[in-house]
Amino acid sequence: MTLDLRKRRVWLRPSIAAGNAIQLAGFFLGCLLLRTAANAGFAHLAVAEMLAGLFLIYLSCHAIAHWSAGRLLGIRFRCYTVGGTGNPQGWPVGFRWLMEHLPFFGVQTDKASMDDANPFAKAVMWSAGVTASAVVPTLGAFWAWHAEIPKGRAVFWFTLIWGVGTVMANWFAPGGDYFKARAALTNQAGK
Repeated sequence: MTLDLRKRRVWLRPSIAAGNAIQLAGFFLGCLLLRTAANAGFAHLAVAEMLAGLFLIYLSCHAIAHWSAGRLLGIRFRCYTVGGTGNPQGWPVGFRWLMEHLPFFGVQTDKASMDDANPFAKAVMWSAGVTASAVVPTLGAFWAWHAEIPKGRAVFWFTLIWGVGTVMANWFAPGGDYFKARAALTNQAGK
């Protein structure tokens, strides 16, 4: 079996300031949609607002988590990127095409900064994004369920399973963030 390591397609390269602003706006808009879904008078509207809110939260939490953790630990970044997933081989064939075409944010590290960073900082930076992608939307869906938004319980269980799948895909696939985090720690251990 041949390993599929396609290069991520990048459509835009916003600055760090612009990328942070866009992602924070997307995250807060997602939270606002969840809140309005809880008060919607029509079930179909509530479900649509909940799904749109969770989707915005999902798209807005990954790259900014990499950036936040990395900056906290001294890693510098050049810019954000917007494009398909950086880990297409981690998705089943049916989802792979979709994930390659959704507008995911990525963040590009400064090479010299990454070279100078200690293995722990690299591992935390790599782990932060996928952890946020798995945990934050799941917490949002849990809130939606307990706010009694129609279909909230089903969406929570779907999101929880999706989060577990995200973690597994990133743990085992060579392009996955957890795989990179483990490699950062392992490569240092071998020196």
